Amino acid sequence: MALVVPARAEPLESADDFRLEAGGAESNLACHLAAAGLSARWFSALGDDPLGRRIRRRIESHGVSTDGVVIDDGAPTGVYIKDPGHGVHYYRAGSAASRLSPAALDVVDWSTVDTVHLTGITLALSPSCRDLVHAAIDAARSHDVRVSFDVNHRPALWPDAEAAARTIADAAARADAVFVGRDEAERLWGTSTAADIRSHLPHVPHLVVKDADVEATEFGPVDVVTVPAHRVEVVEAVGAGDAFAAGWLGELIRGGDARRRLENGHATAARALAATSDVPQPDPSPSSRGRA
Repeated sequence: MALVVPARAEPLESADDFRLEAGGAESNLACHLAAAGLSARWFSALGDDPLGRRIRRRIESHGVSTDGVVIDDGAPTGVYIKDPGHGVHYYRAGSAASRLSPAALDVVDWSTVDTVHLTGITLALSPSCRDLVHAAIDAARSHDVRVSFDVNHRPALWPDAEAAARTIADAAARADAVFVGRDEAERLWGTSTAADIRSHLPHVPHLVVKDADVEATEFGPVDVVTVPAHRVEVVEAVGAGDAFAAGWLGELIRGGDARRRLENGHATAARALAATSDVPQPDPSPSSRGRA
């Protein structure tokens, strides 16, 4: 989506200067992975309009491949606007991305993919997007590709809370790695602790429960590891979850253990928390190349 954000960390209602950037959970994650030295490709749909062309160029400028992006000349590019300290406003009904379907996967060469990352946001956009998520999981399974899933529960996108709880849990249960905030899990499933969430999703090989600015816990195949969050002065919280997932996934792809994965997740999230844009430039550091 196109992201409109105040140039400074001030309320939307009183801000005078704004930036126009690219935003969205999956593209955010791809940009963070590319900045960390990994090979990342973003699949979505954009309108055949100036916003769509601008977004594509911006994401490519982060080193992310967009060769699988669908250009839809019959629907607009989605937009959301940040109100620092007060959340976001979405304008995405009827957008190009909401019209995606399993057919979008026809361009994917699965032999080049290590990990496919999906989110609960896509599940909420439309029935065809819901079909796309499960088709991507099916295809990944058939090609021995790892599936990563971020719950990313956005209540405004789910008029039926029971449907949200059921649909998101069904997709999460099929993934190899799942990211979920303790608070959003409580909204969805009535779970109050990380252990309760593990009981709700007992068979996910890597379940990562984030407890805001307190800690994150990974329930792995053998061990349970908890790492405290970094202390940081928060400028804008939106986008930090995507950054955490990218940091964690980057270490998983490079072969890091649970503690390194969680530590890198926190470090990447801390950089996002300290800026108004969803994808601040991470600190440069040498790393091996991988595929995501």
